[in-house]
Amino acid sequence: MLRFLVRRTFGAVLILLIISFVTFFLFFAVPRDPAAISCGEKCTPENLEIIRHNLGLDQSIPEQYWHYLTGIFAGRTFAVGDCPAPCLGYSFVHQVSVLDLILDRFPTTFSLAIGSTVVFLVVGIGAGMIAAWRRGKPIDKVFSGSSLIISSLQIYFVGPLFLALLVYNNPIMRRPEYVPFTENPYEWFMGLLLPWLVLATIFTANYTRMARSTMVEQLSEDHVRTAKAKGMSGRTVFFRYAWRGALIPIVTILGIDLGSVLGGAIITEYTFNLHGIGELSVRSVLTADLPMLMGILLFASFMIILMNILVDAAYAFIDPRVRLA
Repeated sequence: MLRFLVRRTFGAVLILLIISFVTFFLFFAVPRDPAAISCGEKCTPENLEIIRHNLGLDQSIPEQYWHYLTGIFAGRTFAVGDCPAPCLGYSFVHQVSVLDLILDRFPTTFSLAIGSTVVFLVVGIGAGMIAAWRRGKPIDKVFSGSSLIISSLQIYFVGPLFLALLVYNNPIMRRPEYVPFTENPYEWFMGLLLPWLVLATIFTANYTRMARSTMVEQLSEDHVRTAKAKGMSGRTVFFRYAWRGALIPIVTILGIDLGSVLGGAIITEYTFNLHGIGELSVRSVLTADLPMLMGILLFASFMIILMNILVDAAYAFIDPRVRLA
């Protein structure tokens, strides 16, 4: 296990280096003048030169990338001050370090991701297990058909619809907002309940279909049929043998989905005006904040890679047939 984790860590670092090079090339080498993009429409020559110097655009592309890369491991000094390691750059739009602002927005995104994950795992996997248990029965057809319909919906449609029905026209639920959990757990829960339900709606349908299909497949495996032939009860076979084998594809998809949401639930955060990493990325696009965009992309890539490493490590605990060499 230790060798596996060390090998995957080195691989993750290599992947992040490749991603940093590609994104740096796209953001700072491909555009004709990144400083003009960041400067905006009403840009004077004086402001253009200041931005070009602050972004390091008066240097060659290899020098710019080298300074950016060394800043991640050793820190960096800008005209406005020092940026300690790990330094992902400095946002001259927000006048703050890129990493500091990302970490400031991360609790909102993390709360949104964890709450919605609990909802869609409990509801989605539960519905899929029931559908597999009652395969071919009316409840199976209801759950399967509902999941197909729900999976075709989009957050930018469901979000405003829920806001109109449950918040504005009929004040059944509170207006979404983020309150730190440490300040008031109840307000934290109530302020994020509606975004949790909306974000979980799309994922729930996918996990219902995934859980049902994997459970049906596992129930037809030889070791499951052998357990049935030995006289074990259907419930024991279902939960002890079939369920454990069905977890691997579910955990694989969960790692990808959770890593993506932790990197910023863009549509959900922007729909409900939650100031997380996803909403920050939208604002950075609108303001052409290139350092912030690149920092968010690297942070999102790190979260996806981290979750994939954790998923691979979890395989050995879920299925003893898996060996991590």
